[in-house]
Amino acid sequence: MRTACYVIFWAITAIVVVALITLPISLQAHLIAGAIVVSAMIILKFLRPYGVWRLIALGLGTAIVLRYIYWRTTSTLPPVNQLEDFIPGLIVYLAELYNIGMLFLSLFVVAMPQPSRKAPPIDPQSAPTVDVFVPSYNEDAELLATTLSAALAMDYPAGRLKVYLLDDGGTDEKCNADNFVAASAAQERRATLQKLCDGLGVSYLTRERNISAKAGNLNNGIAHSQGELIVVFDADHAPARSFLTETVGYFGQDPKLFLVQTPHFFINPDPLERNLKTFKTMPSENEMFYGIIQRGLDKWDASFFCGSAAVLRRVALQTTNGFSGRSITEDAETAITLHATGWHSVYVDKPLIAGLQPATFTSFIGQRSRWAQGMMQILLFHRPMFKRGLSLPQRLCYSSSALFWLFPFARLTFLIAPLFYLFFGLEIFTASGAEFIAYVLSYMAVNLMMQNYLYGRYRWPWISELYEFIQSVYLLPAVISVLLRPTKPTFKVTAKNESLEQRRVSELGKPFFIIFAVLFLGVIATYWRMIAEPYNADTTLVVGLWNILNLLMAGCALGVVSERPEGRAARRFPVKRRGEISIDGHIAPVVTENVSVDGIAIRVLSRDLDKVSIGSVGQVSFETTIDMPRGSLPLRVMRVAPDDKGLLLGCSYQPTEPLHSRIIADLAFSDAENWSQFQKSRRQNMGVIYGTIRFLRMAAFQTSRGLSYFFGLYRFSRSSTRTGAAE
Repeated sequence: MRTACYVIFWAITAIVVVALITLPISLQAHLIAGAIVVSAMIILKFLRPYGVWRLIALGLGTAIVLRYIYWRTTSTLPPVNQLEDFIPGLIVYLAELYNIGMLFLSLFVVAMPQPSRKAPPIDPQSAPTVDVFVPSYNEDAELLATTLSAALAMDYPAGRLKVYLLDDGGTDEKCNADNFVAASAAQERRATLQKLCDGLGVSYLTRERNISAKAGNLNNGIAHSQGELIVVFDADHAPARSFLTETVGYFGQDPKLFLVQTPHFFINPDPLERNLKTFKTMPSENEMFYGIIQRGLDKWDASFFCGSAAVLRRVALQTTNGFSGRSITEDAETAITLHATGWHSVYVDKPLIAGLQPATFTSFIGQRSRWAQGMMQILLFHRPMFKRGLSLPQRLCYSSSALFWLFPFARLTFLIAPLFYLFFGLEIFTASGAEFIAYVLSYMAVNLMMQNYLYGRYRWPWISELYEFIQSVYLLPAVISVLLRPTKPTFKVTAKNESLEQRRVSELGKPFFIIFAVLFLGVIATYWRMIAEPYNADTTLVVGLWNILNLLMAGCALGVVSERPEGRAARRFPVKRRGEISIDGHIAPVVTENVSVDGIAIRVLSRDLDKVSIGSVGQVSFETTIDMPRGSLPLRVMRVAPDDKGLLLGCSYQPTEPLHSRIIADLAFSDAENWSQFQKSRRQNMGVIYGTIRFLRMAAFQTSRGLSYFFGLYRFSRSSTRTGAAE
């Protein structure tokens, strides 16, 4: 009886919704309805942003979106017999349907995300044994030493933790390669890393051949280890001391749990953050995924493995012969396979590792291309929506994660769509200017409000569109290549520890300047059409504004590809430790002010070092938070700053032995709370209006900066060429 009542209720609700969506009303009435909905959403946002009121606000927005779809489908498509209008018009319509479909999937995933959990305690007497895998391919020994040292410092019962370096850059295949130079480099790398591991007390593992890339490397680690749980850290992902205490306890609560995933937190800016100078104030791109989307996936038991900063159950991996290696995103593929066989996952919403992002735009695009191609492979190989063993919510979640990477098609379609009309007079959207404003304006306002409801503190207005725009130019051919040849992509390691020492336009930047020029011609075409065709002025004005919005986005992208020199390679965090420093035979007490992975600020507490100079080399020793051999850390003074509190020294590390790496790791990675506080300081909801104003200001400035880089470097290049010719 109760089931029948539910069916009747939802049937009546569906009929009422369809009736309201298809109800014929005037443009004025629709505009008023849209204004009422937006106003109601704003009021609810301020008064009742959570719980059922949040769902009511999202439901109101959904009604406007559905009415927009109905209008677009029934009233705006060009006639089929006018193919020159119909084909581009249909492409734009399909791009809009894709965007709206992704909006609805996002609503399902993150409308009510999983609240943060409290970590279950670990019984020291029965704690499971843990093997830590740090896979490596071409990373340098200094970077690996920091990550391995941080892994060794994790809090866990003695004798139950073992750390492995999985070296795929020193395999037998590489050491015996026909290329003598490459073989010598591989042999030298193997010897260097073996010595490092011996000094740290870490197990070194390599293999015969480089088969199945990272997945094969991890599976080789499984074959040569025995721990009940397996922790995976990328070579540049150094864990906090609390990593295991915050994650391992969940495995004691659920014998069918295969994964505990934690966020990837980064201590350096990505190219957009560095070049636009937003790293300290704006949430990072990945925070939307790790801060809200993974929590939404977790609600439906669909949080997936992200390749690092995760704990996995060995028994679960053995049921699928280890990590999946069919696609180049072995992490998500492993997760969907295990979810489909009845295993569960948990997401811990707390930064417990600190990693490095790609520093250059080229490396950034290379990384995203691999992600996009890998998720396309999962879409083609596993067909998440129809995969046997997944629940319906899991199917929707995995489909959302995979289909997202089709965004280059939609983003570039919206980029060129206005130009069809402005350049060629094609009517791909049969509506008057008044209809366009009434329906499209209300739809866009509601869409922005819904995004603000879902991601307000994690993603500011128009930033998602900017990230998608800068990726689309290069991801579109990458995605198309996978759709045509699903097995073609190969795993490429993301470059790490890169540095930029002078300003430049990225080698991948040229297409963005061409796009900007074409869109600027569209502005000129808008003016020409307003003069030449005054009877179409309303339509021309609306399309011209659309093109100007694209121009602003393209101008902002010019700033992204105009790369600034790096200041500090990584952010410093406040850490207070007492110790003493010795320089040129003088010893003085000190206290640390802040630290990072590459340097430290030290406050000198006496006047014995008043005459220290830049370039001086010394030794410093600190209190440590873990039991390790007593030792001092070599430093080089890079900055001397006297102030009213005394003398502040900015120093770079000069490590020469494994103990030094352990001291650095203890300084930089002992307290994850610093990372949480930094994230919280950036997670401010800008609001739609202020966020839009801020984006417009940023776009104007970055356009001028990008053009100045381009023309300034062009003049410099021509001047250098002439000088060389004269000589």
